[in-house]
Amino acid sequence: QVQLQESGPGLVKPSQTLSLTCTVSGGSITTTYYAWSWIRQPPGKGLEWMGVIAYDGSTYYSPSLKSRTSISRDPAKNMMYLQMNSLKPEDTAVYYCVGGLLCTAVAGAYNYWGQGTQVTVSS
Repeated sequence: QVQLQESGPGLVKPSQTLSLTCTVSGGSITTTYYAWSWIRQPPGKGLEWMGVIAYDGSTYYSPSLKSRTSISRDPAKNMMYLQMNSLKPEDTAVYYCVGGLLCTAVAGAYNYWGQGTQVTVSS
């Protein structure tokens, strides 16, 4: 059974950079056709897809976040990473790493979800 676990700082100051780690167990992030995304949910709002890294390392981003977001991975550690710079208070959200067989921006298409990590952007 594939399991995902997010980790990172819970509180970040405005204008700073957010760095989150997703540790994947029970499956390899390089397994053919699998894709791994970051999705967030601001308080009182719906899920927002941020970007994806596919099994071959290719990445795709939400157009609205592309200029501030970077997704990478370390296959040796079976981890993926999210970096987001120039943080704003409206970036406050629960951040999830997710995985599945489709490389898609549709949150519901992902079979595997981490428990999520709260990130608050505040001075």
